[in-house]
Amino acid sequence: MRAEHRFERAPARVYWELTRACDLACRHCRAEALSEREPDELTTEECRRVLGRLAAAGPPLPHVVFTGGDPLKRPDLLELVRSAVGLGLGASVAPSATHALSAEAVDALKAAGVGAMSLSLDGSSAARHDGIRGVPGCFDETLAAARRITGAGIPLQVNTLVTAETEPDLEATAGVVAGLGAARWSLFFLISVGRGRTLTPLGAHACEATLEWLAGRARAWPFVVTTTEAPHYRRVLIESMRRAGASARQITSSPLARSFGFRDGNGIMFIASNGAVTPSGFLPLAAGNAREEDVLEIYRGAPLFRRLREPDSFHGRCGICPFRTLCGGSRARAFAATGDVLGEDPLCAYEPPRVA
Repeated sequence: MRAEHRFERAPARVYWELTRACDLACRHCRAEALSEREPDELTTEECRRVLGRLAAAGPPLPHVVFTGGDPLKRPDLLELVRSAVGLGLGASVAPSATHALSAEAVDALKAAGVGAMSLSLDGSSAARHDGIRGVPGCFDETLAAARRITGAGIPLQVNTLVTAETEPDLEATAGVVAGLGAARWSLFFLISVGRGRTLTPLGAHACEATLEWLAGRARAWPFVVTTTEAPHYRRVLIESMRRAGASARQITSSPLARSFGFRDGNGIMFIASNGAVTPSGFLPLAAGNAREEDVLEIYRGAPLFRRLREPDSFHGRCGICPFRTLCGGSRARAFAATGDVLGEDPLCAYEPPRVA
């Protein structure tokens, strides 16, 4: 494995669930969010101490994504954004689309130094989106919030859930995303955890068709397309580029190459509201706690994280796949489906060549 495909020194992205409190009741919620904050959340001072440890990683510094629940439920959110930015850490915020995300709140986040914001949009109409989000009027609130964010000059990422229920509407949803002026569209391929167990994930072959559709359409859209928990999109894109005649050098020098190897535990770290440190928010295996331990040391040295950075030790198809260092499959989905964090990702339809 080439060094650029391993993230041993520090995570590139830290997803930080500041609180599980949220006013929505989304059907796919990983956190099974609550209406009120819990008493075991990290305090402001504990959060500042964690930020200081992340900043000690040295360049390139991690980028922190403050999420939830709804991070706007934390009255110290602006203070934490300012602290992160002051330490040289990039800071993004992933709020819920509620009345709390007012023009004043957006302006305050921009003034605090937030580098980007994200919103979830799970359908092209109120009926489709609100049916997933569990709150009537959420679709209109999301569109209004998106326009406030882009109007303030903050780059917007739109996150869209991909399930059997939402997949037929993706083309229309892409049109809405384009109309909002989003900089990035991230498609989250369902992991059956939390409330998401009630939804129907795509099958492997339907997923492959969806990823091929994305690869074919991505260049026509005015935003960058990425996937969450579907790292085999990289393989699909590479195969598409090869068919178009791209050389190995052209592939490795393309923007796509920046994501090579990036996955749960290898470039990604998640901090739960109570300080539990896991490889991602969808992989509920704690390797330590930020309240009691150095988060960098957890990331660098915990056996779980170290195992996830060794794709040659993965089981099943993922362990022999020629794309394993670039992709590695979704570790969260492998665990959710089989209980084996090193197992193969059942959402991938690719059959690697078998060595006799």
